[in-house]
Amino acid sequence: MILNETPIRTAKNYEINNINIVDFNLPKTIKKFEGLNISGNLDKVSIKEEKISSNLKYGNGEDLLQQIQNSSNINLHIIIPDETEKEVELEFNLSEKNENLVDDILIEAKENAKGTIIIKYISDLKGKFYHNGQIRVLSQNNSNLNVILLNMLNNKTENYISIDNTLEKSSSVKYTIVDFGGKNSITNYYTNLKGENSNNDISTIYLGAEEQILDLNYIVEVYGKKANVNINLKGAIKDNAKKHFKGTIDFKKNCKKAKGNENEYCTILSDTAKSISLPMLLCTEEDVEGNHGTASGKVDENQLFYLMTRGLSLKEAQKLIVRGQFNEIIEGISNEDIQNMIIRQIENKL
Repeated sequence: MILNETPIRTAKNYEINNINIVDFNLPKTIKKFEGLNISGNLDKVSIKEEKISSNLKYGNGEDLLQQIQNSSNINLHIIIPDETEKEVELEFNLSEKNENLVDDILIEAKENAKGTIIIKYISDLKGKFYHNGQIRVLSQNNSNLNVILLNMLNNKTENYISIDNTLEKSSSVKYTIVDFGGKNSITNYYTNLKGENSNNDISTIYLGAEEQILDLNYIVEVYGKKANVNINLKGAIKDNAKKHFKGTIDFKKNCKKAKGNENEYCTILSDTAKSISLPMLLCTEEDVEGNHGTASGKVDENQLFYLMTRGLSLKEAQKLIVRGQFNEIIEGISNEDIQNMIIRQIENKL
């Protein structure tokens, strides 16, 4: 399968225009999924088990999108109605009894609404599972939505996810994405900053180990005047893991006074891990401000030496440095249980 196309083609020698998944076939049978647990302020949020069809602007390739449209075994329509603070948690647990998850989640934040949606994908440590999902967010005028997305699947599981957001006037959507699991973890993220003064903030931490492949394709199209987007990624890879990051901010005509920033830093913890990054700024409007940067490198030798002279082993010192790089994003999550879960996963993977 060839997935996750960049919106603009670059030179073939970069090997980043798409990702080619080999030796994998889509599951032919998608059975009922019974590994979902929903908790939180359920009396304040409407959650309906219904499918509302919609075409994504990009998504993760035609085969995967067709599977969601035709064979999804979880369909949720979540409506956040008003300005009362709300938090809802969706936990999907893949196991021997629930091997395949194909989910379609639509989140609507009504005018002036405020809420937090936590979406967790976890799995048994043993077993080869499969996840193909899409999350769609419609954020109406003056709404404020916080989405926390956790991929804690094991390293044998196929993980594919498409995200599609539309933001109206003065609305704000913040994503915190923790991408740790999956044999192949392929993410296609798209936002349409449609309204004036709309704001999209994306903070991601990722970890790759063993033979993992992470392909992260983030695309934001800016249409609204004075709209703002901020993309911030921090990651680490080791062993034979491979990571591709493609970040595109596209300033459209008439988005005057809009601002966009994207930054990514990857820490490489082995000589055989591979990191490729492609940050892009596209623009058809003069009166905008855009910045981008990406970097990768090994752990600073002076930092390692200092920590190891204080009695830490090499692995312990590396863990401490990586955690320090991730702290800014982790501390931005107010839920302490989620924070502790992320820290435990960092300890286990490193």
